Amino acid sequence: MGSDHYFSPAPRSDSTVRTIRARLAGRELELVTSAGVFSPEHLDKGTRVLLDAVPEPPAAGHLLDLGAGWGPIAVSLALQSPDATVWAVDVNERALDLVRRNCQRLSISNVNAVVPDDVPAQVRFAQIVSNPPIRVGTAELHAMLGRWLPRLESDAAAWLVVAKHLGADSLQRWVGTDLGFDVERSANSKGFRVLEVRHAAGA
Repeated sequence: MGSDHYFSPAPRSDSTVRTIRARLAGRELELVTSAGVFSPEHLDKGTRVLLDAVPEPPAAGHLLDLGAGWGPIAVSLALQSPDATVWAVDVNERALDLVRRNCQRLSISNVNAVVPDDVPAQVRFAQIVSNPPIRVGTAELHAMLGRWLPRLESDAAAWLVVAKHLGADSLQRWVGTDLGFDVERSANSKGFRVLEVRHAAGA
């Protein structure tokens, strides 16, 4: 991948915007993507598996799309829960720009597309939905999840999709053992695991 990949803060690849179609929140939508972000040609299989497995988000509160890319998860959450505040978090500025463009195209006004440090420290999340950037490396992935999963509200859940061959089972063990969360495999489809993560009982 060299120095330019989808988790680069400022990708140097061609930034020409393209239009794709995807089915999100029960609607066929036209959205914009670009090189230098995750899965720019289409909605990737893992995200599709995740969105099909996650229950309807809470109607209100703060919802987090961690590793937002061009925004399919954030858009889905926002369309399903227009009274909630959706945080689309990514380190990639091009990805965040695409999220903003897609929300503008769809007249979505309840999404904040921001870098991690721009989420106020006091915000707690009623739901986290993420296709995390596994290829960023184990140490960075663990640091990211260790930062955000503890910000779940006490009765809330996070939903993570990970390809089996990229370490879904080892990540499930790490989240349970090292972070101390209750973790269950809620779906297994097309080579992907969907993990449901909650605060441990009594924590």
